[in-house]
Amino acid sequence: MNSSINSARTPLKIGILGAARIAPSAIISPAHATGHRLVAVASRDIKKAEEFAKQHQVEGVYGNYQDLIDDPEINVIYNALHNGAHAPWNIIALAAGKHVLSEKPSASNAAEANDVVQAVSKSGKIFMEGFHYYYHPVFQRALAILKSGEIGEVTKVESALIIPMPDPTDLRMQFDLAGGSLMDVGCYALHSQRMICNAITGGEPTVLSTEVNADKNDIDTKLNVELQYPNGVKGYAKGDFESPEFNAPLTITGTKGSIYLPNFVVSGWDDRVITKVGSSERTEHLGTLSTYTHQLMAFADAVDLGKSIQTDAADALKQVTLIDASYINAGLPVRPRFNI
Repeated sequence: MNSSINSARTPLKIGILGAARIAPSAIISPAHATGHRLVAVASRDIKKAEEFAKQHQVEGVYGNYQDLIDDPEINVIYNALHNGAHAPWNIIALAAGKHVLSEKPSASNAAEANDVVQAVSKSGKIFMEGFHYYYHPVFQRALAILKSGEIGEVTKVESALIIPMPDPTDLRMQFDLAGGSLMDVGCYALHSQRMICNAITGGEPTVLSTEVNADKNDIDTKLNVELQYPNGVKGYAKGDFESPEFNAPLTITGTKGSIYLPNFVVSGWDDRVITKVGSSERTEHLGTLSTYTHQLMAFADAVDLGKSIQTDAADALKQVTLIDASYINAGLPVRPRFNI
């Protein structure tokens, strides 16, 4: 256990849906670092689950998702399945009385996200959509500087998450599984725009225009979105699979200066917050603890202490509503429901 992190007050007892490639960084390492239990992992390929459990010190395995959800020892479900399977299994887990930490996007479309809102209301359980960047001190410091007025009135916000092209057979490239660049990477750029818009206006941005590259199967490999905040500020959110390398910058420009985050999504890799005002420049380092570890600590605070979380089911509904609007503006269909 990382000695710099306090041990868990009451260890969460976590079940993992899917032996997914994101799980080691998103839940395995954070749980080991903070003293939470990894009770079991479920995969439809039991051998894959067994190998995953052995490699990552997970206590048990299941060969199907329902059995894991029904395990009375487990009180938290971490959903690492493909996009299309997020909402259906989130709803099943909530109905079973489990708290849920879901990978983003936690629903394929706004109608599904509304179903999750209703399921959370009925269950009384904690639900978090995994926009982990929000919980890192880097993004929180940017919001604090923004609110302080140091850079003046905001005039423009630019955010991006761009990565190399996935293999054509990748689940993220399948329309029926709610794939596409906006669903996978562009959603981070949109979410950060929403959080900044909320901070300065108390409202939500709207879609003005889009720039899209998409194949005949309606999979977007690039979908850039021009947004307008309620106060007239323009936001530019970029997400694509067309970059030679990973890049996730965020710039907030104001009348007096600017705030620049070199990597707002995975801030543990680059923890700088660079503020320029006039001829002066200040660089702050906010810590290399992973965004996912900060997220899990916030989730545990919600479960144990009843603390509120930003990326709850209501926020997830607003998020996918903006995603749907972006697809519609781009002339593409919203992502479909997936029948499990």
